[in-house]
Amino acid sequence: MIELCFLGTGGSVATKERDNTSFLICQEKTLVLVDCPGSIFQKIKKFNFDPRNITAILITHIHPDHIYGLPSFIHALMLDDCLIPLYGSEEAVNFCKKLLDMFDLLDKKIKTKIKFVSLEAGKSFELESSLQCNSFKVPHSPSSLAFHFRFEEKKKDLFYSGDTPCYPSLFQEAAEKDYLIHDCSAPSRFFKEYPSLYTMHTHSLELGKLSQESKIKCLVPCHFFGELDFSISEVEEEIRENYKGRLILPEDFERISL
Repeated sequence: MIELCFLGTGGSVATKERDNTSFLICQEKTLVLVDCPGSIFQKIKKFNFDPRNITAILITHIHPDHIYGLPSFIHALMLDDCLIPLYGSEEAVNFCKKLLDMFDLLDKKIKTKIKFVSLEAGKSFELESSLQCNSFKVPHSPSSLAFHFRFEEKKKDLFYSGDTPCYPSLFQEAAEKDYLIHDCSAPSRFFKEYPSLYTMHTHSLELGKLSQESKIKCLVPCHFFGELDFSISEVEEEIRENYKGRLILPEDFERISL
């Protein structure tokens, strides 16, 4: 069984219902953590997983709501003798290295070791023998990467945009594929009110339109802004103006079987 476990589904400002976006990819003995905001150790335990069994960490980019929990997570594991690969763009990996070093978490006395792996966009890498991954640039920040996960045994593809404005190359890559988790920060009316959002994030009307044009089989919007006043039903209505495929609007601590 392959599962997505959402540790958070919100944007940079958390609400009572939604914390910063992060999730687990769970497949047999594989437990991949995608982004690392706050309280990750506790959130993983809420799914009844052992945080010590994390097999890899992927960082989409180096904005605070995606990495600020990394020192705390490694600190919580510091007495466990293990090696965890951390993947990201060269900018993201170098920043994470400096961040952990600030807290002396790369010191020899720390038993948990991090293997820093800088990714070259467009080149695939192996997370496990049955889980291949590829990364490609998206225009949210200089450090930003999107990820394409390929589950070989199930012959399924999962794309994760990270934070990004709608980016045609991403939808070309994801066309007719099984799952797309994509930035859907707010309804379109807020982008009209704050035009700078068009260069950083994606609104629900545009996401539904491009997902339909690309024939995405299952769309999973996330990264909902907590500082703006809207309902998830408004997001759903805008997506459904164009998108006819399977739509999952995840809550925090929701499991999705692929």
